Amino acid sequence: MSLRGTPQKRSPTMTATTHTEKTGARTDEAATLIGDARERIDALDDRIIGLIQERMAVSAVIQEARIGSGGRRVNLAREMEVLGHYRDALGKPGTALAMTMLELCRGRI
Repeated sequence: MSLRGTPQKRSPTMTATTHTEKTGARTDEAATLIGDARERIDALDDRIIGLIQERMAVSAVIQEARIGSGGRRVNLAREMEVLGHYRDALGKPGTALAMTMLELCRGRI
């Protein structure tokens, strides 16, 4: 809309340019592909966040049971298993990812 409240007409060039500028692509075809792929990534990120939140809740149950039975909040042997699993699956960056996830689930030690 213009400043006066009337709809502005967009030319096809303006729409395509805006779309390619937003994605960094140099063609409309690439911009469409990138836009679609980004939507998929956003959906995957939402699922990953949901899974991490679910993992945090399960971890809280485990911690409560362990502490309630007289144990410690953190089981370092189990954390080493988790770190190894992520490292084996994702390489060195997987270890950093697992450390962040563990911190989210149990807090800082």
